[in-house]
Amino acid sequence: MNEVKHNTDAHSRRIRSFVRRQGRLTPGQQKALETLWPDYGLAADAEIKPAELFGRSAPVTLEIGFGNGASLADMAANEPDADFLGIEVHRPGVGRLLRKLQTCGLGNVRVFCHDAVEVLERNIPDACLSRVLLFFPDPWPKKKHHKRRLVQPDFVALVARKLKTGGHFHMATDWQPYAEHMLRVMEASQDFINCSGNGRYSQRPDYRPVTKFEKRGRKLGHAVWDLVYRRS
Repeated sequence: MNEVKHNTDAHSRRIRSFVRRQGRLTPGQQKALETLWPDYGLAADAEIKPAELFGRSAPVTLEIGFGNGASLADMAANEPDADFLGIEVHRPGVGRLLRKLQTCGLGNVRVFCHDAVEVLERNIPDACLSRVLLFFPDPWPKKKHHKRRLVQPDFVALVARKLKTGGHFHMATDWQPYAEHMLRVMEASQDFINCSGNGRYSQRPDYRPVTKFEKRGRKLGHAVWDLVYRRS
């Protein structure tokens, strides 16, 4: 899901954590992108103001890499008094989420189809978010690709800047080596406190939906590791 893409700007060269594979759009997904984007989509060209965007002052959750959008839509439906932002680079998943948002009448979700790091840097105000979610990111299992993993010290510092004091950063993975990597990076950060105690993983919070892939994996004996940290 990730690619290494070098910025030619002399001042900035960054390894991206995704491969922009567009995949095949169904007619329904294509129509959703064409007709529903004005209602739910956000351009990555200016800083947003959530209170103006949603027309109210409410806690804001950001999910990075929402895939097909099922978990994001479920959380938004279960928490109508909160607002949600989603980031996903793959258009079929975005189109599928847009369709579900319209079908379910969910007005508390807005979506970026862009690079997550750039959105955080350019579009999300500091100390704006109550919660950041990163569920099942690409683990980049080969050692030579570990530098492509999204959870790195610089990224964690960026997330910390965007969270309110007391806000939460919740990660989940089904790849144990990546869970261990996440734990090392997070335990080294001075900006976060482990909600389950130093060096410990968390139980899955009730708000995180269990995906069909996760259910299938559990039947096969696959474990899932959740990490929940509070912004200090």
